Amino acid sequence: MLDNITARLVAVVALGLGTILVARVGGAEDVGLLALLRVVPGLVGVLAACGLPGAMGYFLAGPHSTEARLWPTILAVLTAGVGFGMAAWFLLMPAIHALLFPTTSTLVMVLAGVSVGTQLPLAVAKSSLQGLDDRRGSNVVTAAEEAAFIPAFAAAYLLGLRGPLLLVVVLIVADVVVAGAGWARLVRQVHRRGMRMTGRPDRGLARSIVSFGFLGQVGGLVNLLNLRLDFLILGHLAGPVPLGIYAVASKFAELVKLPALAVTWVSYPQMARLGPDGSAKLVRRQLPWLIGLGIAGAVVLALAAGPLLPALYGQEFVKSVVPAAIIAVGLVASPAGGLASGYLLGTRRPGTNSVLQAVGLLATLGLDVLLIPDFGVIGAAVASAIAYLVTDLSTLLVVRHLTARVP
Repeated sequence: MLDNITARLVAVVALGLGTILVARVGGAEDVGLLALLRVVPGLVGVLAACGLPGAMGYFLAGPHSTEARLWPTILAVLTAGVGFGMAAWFLLMPAIHALLFPTTSTLVMVLAGVSVGTQLPLAVAKSSLQGLDDRRGSNVVTAAEEAAFIPAFAAAYLLGLRGPLLLVVVLIVADVVVAGAGWARLVRQVHRRGMRMTGRPDRGLARSIVSFGFLGQVGGLVNLLNLRLDFLILGHLAGPVPLGIYAVASKFAELVKLPALAVTWVSYPQMARLGPDGSAKLVRRQLPWLIGLGIAGAVVLALAAGPLLPALYGQEFVKSVVPAAIIAVGLVASPAGGLASGYLLGTRRPGTNSVLQAVGLLATLGLDVLLIPDFGVIGAAVASAIAYLVTDLSTLLVVRHLTARVP
């Protein structure tokens, strides 16, 4: 877990440096556009693949891990997801352009559609390496996914690209480089285990993967909406400048989520190997210190926002300080909630996890609609903080009930 946190910390530092570069070159408007370009195409791709990245941990570590036709089936689902995702983007591009990217050119929108097909293979490579217990490879991809943005940005800037075109080109180049390296390592790991990536897909197995992935992705989509619905609403109502200010606040506060993401990422395939009884004992043993870690992390980040954000991003982002502190407080239970989500996924309860994520989404949606029109960035921060707490506490209560049955 500590190795994964380190990798995520490297990624966050790289993301922060990349955001600083974008802020200094293009201001808050480009920061807001970058946030949307990272989120929206990736979401379209994962939905088109029925949550394939989220299913990898269970199928590569659980009872299906030795099936001979597993990898041909995975590759078939991935290929279909890339095709459907890009087709959906281009079909819906006029609406996406008008609603979320009204200031960008048609060329940028076309390239954003291409990035649907670069983000999905990267996500599958990263989750597959973790499912195969290649933690080092998965951690390297996690860190490189964000770190590659910086040299790509520098090269594209020196070549004369600017504005939204610069951002989307850099994202595509970084995805291709990191995904290529990740898949090269993944192929070696698969062959080392005596498995084949070629052959005829298994329809029944494909249905199982898609079913698990879909149920899990409902939760993933809901979680992403919990994380980024405020981005979409705030960007639509207030424009890219307030969105850029809020994006900086949100990303800073979400450093508290690093342990939560690492815990889920590492524990999910481990619990698939342990089974329900072993997983329940692991949960009971680890929850207390994770709760303390969440509280400590939230306090530190809330206090650090004041001096750090204006110093790093410029005085325009002094307005990010209060929202960052509010969101950090709402994330106090996130590390413990991350372990609870890992338990639900690893014991084949993706639907339960999704339902619990939906509880937080309802809170997010209601509070965003209520607070953002009148309170703007501060309202979005309060809505997010409450939604995070509702989601994490609900998940912990359900998992506590489930694990109490195991002696």
